[in-house]
Amino acid sequence: MSVLAIIGGSGLTQLEGLRLLSADTPHTPYGAPSAAVLRGELAGREVLFLARHGHPHRIPPHQINYRANLWALKQAGAQAVLAVNAVGGIHPAMDSGHLCVPHDLIDYTWGRAATFFEDDLEHVTHVDFSYPYDEPMRQQLIAALRAEGCAFSSHGVYAVTQGPRLETAAEIMRLERDGADIVGMTGMPEAVLARELGLPYACLALVVNPAAGKTQGVISMSEIEQVLEAGMAEVRRVLHRLLAGH
Repeated sequence: MSVLAIIGGSGLTQLEGLRLLSADTPHTPYGAPSAAVLRGELAGREVLFLARHGHPHRIPPHQINYRANLWALKQAGAQAVLAVNAVGGIHPAMDSGHLCVPHDLIDYTWGRAATFFEDDLEHVTHVDFSYPYDEPMRQQLIAALRAEGCAFSSHGVYAVTQGPRLETAAEIMRLERDGADIVGMTGMPEAVLARELGLPYACLALVVNPAAGKTQGVISMSEIEQVLEAGMAEVRRVLHRLLAGH
């Protein structure tokens, strides 16, 4: 059985129930990863876990060392990567607490180190990125969500913005016109770096707030934290179900 690496985002800096076997912060050619790579057993399966924003949560989205994170997981033996992301909801179906397994993304980030293929190359390398998420992994996630009885969407387009500020209402209108269903700040370059390393990659996104302009009031951090607490408990149940083979 392949070794799955789980990258935890906001609200998931620890993997409860993990029987810890080791914790290593490996050296990579790109510097240090966000946190130690934890190796352990969960639901009877060997897994790796990495807190994307560090533990405690301290690294903003635009300063995450995505290359070091993915390189460290690959070096530790990861054969596939499941990313957990907290996002805002754009599509009407994407209410707070809703889960989404995106099938595509649009990258609006800038200035991030976004490739392993840039220095000392023997030849220019391009990777196909037509479909950024691994379909077999997506289907496994969907099956686990159904088995757990979650409210979720099996498709969605993830708009990845720069952050760390939240978007304006006009920006969300633009993203909606572009076809985006959810918006977050950490989906890229993580997904393409996994592709460059040959690691199947999928995303489980938790909607923690309506995006700007999708609600009458301002976006409240305290409300987001409440949704995160309840939603990540559901995410943990889905991960257990996924690892146990449904």
